[in-house]
This record gives sequence, C-alpha cells and structure tokens, in this order.
Amino acid sequence: MPGLRTRVYIDGYNLYYGCLRKTAFKWLDVLSLFETQILPSILYRPRPDAEPATMTLHPDCAIKYFTAKIIESAAKGEDSVSSQAQYHNALTTHCGGRLSFVMGHYSLYKANQHIVPADDPKRWPRDCDKIQVWKLEEKQSDVNLALHLYDDALSGDIDQVVLVTNDTDLTPALEMLQARCPHIVRDLVIPTRKVGAGGDLEREANVSLAKLAHWVRRHISDDELRTSQLPDVVPGRRRASVKPHSWYAKPHHLARMLEMARPVLRTEGEVLKWARRESAHLGGRRPIDLIETDAGAVEVFDYIEAYIRNQLDKAGDQDDLSS
Repeated sequence: MPGLRTRVYIDGYNLYYGCLRKTAFKWLDVLSLFETQILPSILYRPRPDAEPATMTLHPDCAIKYFTAKIIESAAKGEDSVSSQAQYHNALTTHCGGRLSFVMGHYSLYKANQHIVPADDPKRWPRDCDKIQVWKLEEKQSDVNLALHLYDDALSGDIDQVVLVTNDTDLTPALEMLQARCPHIVRDLVIPTRKVGAGGDLEREANVSLAKLAHWVRRHISDDELRTSQLPDVVPGRRRASVKPHSWYAKPHHLARMLEMARPVLRTEGEVLKWARRESAHLGGRRPIDLIETDAGAVEVFDYIEAYIRNQLDKAGDQDDLSS
C-alpha cells in the first residue's frame, strides 16, 4: 500500500513538562526524533491481514509545533526567554521549512484561590479562606492545535495525524476527527519518560485519548531523545543559534572549562570554537561532548592544565636563554 502522508502535531507544553524539563535533552531535534526514531518503530496494520503501513512525514510541513512565548516576569530561569528564542530559531532553521510554529500566548493575572488547611485538607473549598495569587495560563494552544488538526484532515493533504500530548482537552478534536474523517489514521504519542530501576512510566496514557487512536506510543525513551539532538551551533542567515549554557547536562563543567581555557584562547567564543572541534589529544573526541560526563570532564580539565603548564615551561625556557 502507498505510504501514509503523515503530519505530527506537538503540544509543546506537554512535551516540555513530560519529557524535557530537568533533562539535558531540551535542545531536541523533533524532526529527527519522529522521522528516524519514533515512526520507524511503529508497526501499524490497517487490517489484521494487511502489510504494515509505511509512514512518510509530509515533505512540506512535517511538524506543527504549538507553544507560547515565555513571559519574562514569570520565568524561573534568568535565561529562559533567550533560551526559548534560541531554540525556536534553531529548529526553524535546521528543519528547513518542514516545521512550523503556531503560537498561542501566556496570560498572567491575579486571582483569589481557596487555601487548603494543613490541619483539615479535606475541607470543601466553600468553607476555606482565600488568598490572592498569581496565575499563569497558556492560552489558545489547545484551540489552535484542534483547529489545525481538523482543518488539515478536511483538506485531503494528509492520511495520518500523530498527536503528541496527554491533554484530555484535545479529546473532542479526536472525536470529531473520528466522526467526520474516519479515513484519517489517528495516532497518539504520550510525551513521558521511563524512570527508576523498574522503568516505570512517569504518567500513563489518558484513557479518553488512547481509545480514539489507531495506535499509541506510550513513552519516548532517553536514548531516542539523546540521539535526536540539534548541533550545538545551528548556522543561520543572519546569526547562528547556539545551545544555551544552562541546557547542557553539566553546566558547571562548561563554566569551569570556559574559565580554565580563557587565559589561552582569550574569549568565550574562541573557547567554544575549540571545544566543538575533534581533538587528537583527546582521542578524536570533542571537549564539548566529553564535559557531559564527570569522567570526560576530568580528561578535558587535565588536558587544559597540562597544556597551560607546558606553555609556561616553554616561556620559562625562553627567559633562561635570553638572560
């Protein structure tokens, strides 16, 4: 049978909090993740006696990514706003038009909320006191995703939709798709990881969503995320997009490497340029990759120290000769 023309619809909020937050995998190449990791792992037969379907990401727009720009006044990290902008620019450039962002927005406002008493946590809200709090809500992303999903299915441009979320608010969109476009293959990828020695899922697939899907991928593995990372530097027409320092697995190792090598290479840019090249002195490996582990970082630091010591010894020898 001909390949299913496939488009992936990513709930960015769900993907971030389900798979990426507090990991070293934030610099994620989502196009590579689905094209080379997730879709090839799926064995879907439209009928029990049929051959497995071939899934081909749409050649023009393979992925629609639904998200919103972070509000600086509510951001937890000092570099959150700039890091998100670097990432969005990197994805847009690297994917060459096959990925498009559909932007909602965040709403930040004050609201009165009921307080749960520590001594009586089961007390009903109507019997609790209130306190004024800040509320941060993402707006329009769910609506945008549902509308794009339905409109694309009606257009006849796709045969398969892959929804990346675990948000029950999108259940009505899949129900309408099932009723009005039964020929469209509906699929679900739950953005969650396995944790612990037993490999337990951080969250299970929502039943209301899963029952509407032809197939469900119930987690994304760390190996898949690790394999599907963007280059550290993504060249652009005007400027390059650079992986934020805080997004490395060991930011403190990166900071130390920059500090140690700066006396020799003078600027942060030159240090990073050196770190991104393969080094014969480090077995053909890149320092930027080695500092992602404690053992690798020790190799890099030892090499820098030895290099500086050697340079100082040479300078001392020259002084002896000139005296």
